[in-house]
Amino acid sequence: MVYQGEINGIPVKTGDLICTSDGDTGDIQGQLWRFIGKFIPGEVDHIVIYTGPDGWCVEAGAQLHVIKFEMSQPFWDARAMIDKRGPLLDVFHGVAYPFARKNLPMEEEDRLREKVAAYCLDQAKQNKPYNVNFFDSSTDKAFYCSQLAYKAYLEVGIDLNTGQGVPHLPGTGSIIFPQEIWSGCDHRS
Repeated sequence: MVYQGEINGIPVKTGDLICTSDGDTGDIQGQLWRFIGKFIPGEVDHIVIYTGPDGWCVEAGAQLHVIKFEMSQPFWDARAMIDKRGPLLDVFHGVAYPFARKNLPMEEEDRLREKVAAYCLDQAKQNKPYNVNFFDSSTDKAFYCSQLAYKAYLEVGIDLNTGQGVPHLPGTGSIIFPQEIWSGCDHRS
């Protein structure tokens, strides 16, 4: 089933990608995450897949494995979700819409959205570990945040490895950066 919701006043449907930036200004822990985010090119540092219903999402992040978690409110509050997501402090940047402009019949888009969500939920169910080898985006044995979205969308024929919005450095073409997903998709912030 395809679910619809809202995060920070922005519409989100099953399979859409919540994009965040590491850190906040609240305390030293938030500043540490902001510092870590400086090593990731662009403004977007993290990707979360919205599955629904309500605030259910999947991510590969600070828990060091793929997890399913629920936002208890319709706005992003990383500090309120520490018990669910671990110590990652991030701020909402916006929502990326990989299905925008694909001109698919609604029934087909819904089927593909369900497939994206099922892929992500399956990785969480299997408790797949965090992939620290960012250069190996082809593996399905472990995932980093944007690689999980990339692999889920490859399953439905959409390649999120666009190279848009990130520097073209030798040897980095296989890395799936959160910013390139943001830059390569229609989005709202």
